[in-house]
Amino acid sequence: MRRTAVVVTALCTALALPVPASAAPPGSGVAPSLQRNLVAYYDFEHPVPANPAVERDRGRSHTDMWLVNGGAAMREHDRGGHVLRTRQVSPTALGNDDWKAGSYDAAGMESLHRFNAARQASVLGWFKVVGEAPALNTNTADPADRYNAVGLAGVLTGDSDGHAVRALLEVIDVSGELRVVALGRRVDGGSSQTFAADQDWQAVLPPGEWVFLAATFDYDTGEMALYKNGRPLDGFYTVAGDPWLVDGPPEPDVTTASDPRGIKIGGSFPQNNVERNPCDCRMDDLMFLDRALSPGEVFRQYAAER
Repeated sequence: MRRTAVVVTALCTALALPVPASAAPPGSGVAPSLQRNLVAYYDFEHPVPANPAVERDRGRSHTDMWLVNGGAAMREHDRGGHVLRTRQVSPTALGNDDWKAGSYDAAGMESLHRFNAARQASVLGWFKVVGEAPALNTNTADPADRYNAVGLAGVLTGDSDGHAVRALLEVIDVSGELRVVALGRRVDGGSSQTFAADQDWQAVLPPGEWVFLAATFDYDTGEMALYKNGRPLDGFYTVAGDPWLVDGPPEPDVTTASDPRGIKIGGSFPQNNVERNPCDCRMDDLMFLDRALSPGEVFRQYAAER
């Protein structure tokens, strides 16, 4: 959408026509059917003027995002504009300096109230792996140990310490193999469920290549789905039975009636007290919705931004 805007502006200038105004929040480039449920949206083109280490939320919640440890330097040029860069800075246990992003409030973030007692959710965005993954584990004494996951983007639970999530996109070890997954939790402190892509994670996220990923969560039916570049990914659930406890009354099933403690991007603990699962990545147009998008909506959003 950014490249399109540049072309339109240049054409209008050449023809002496008025340049069309940019779309109003929740943001240009968002398919119309998504806008009503777009809780949070970050395009990394809107730093807070008084503090460039904070990114404006272009969604409906106005949950601004902190660019942790790297500040304004975490905005890099790519995809015709600015994108977010996250990475491990020091591979030793001595520092707490990973570049990551997010928001956190131990009392719960009222701005994210639409994920309180939510029936559904979606997490989507553009991702490019630009470095080694998974990263070296800075929380163990073994200098060769690596984390078992790579954090992408997720919404925290209402009791989260900065790691536990309600809805998450990530890469994680599943039975000895790294896979792209959707990981969800309906009840705070309860069991999670994971839907893992059948393909090897690097087939889904080839190094150095921009990929549009989406994960959807239906807390009433227990269903999750993954998408790459607008198309559904075949996959499997990793936990047998009913980990979300959705069978039987009462209906419908929803998440715990608690406001999420925040959002995490490119690794856990956005409050910056611990390092875990950093992503040496670039990210863009991150969206968090309180509805499970249909396959057609995911494809239309991919097409709108492609």
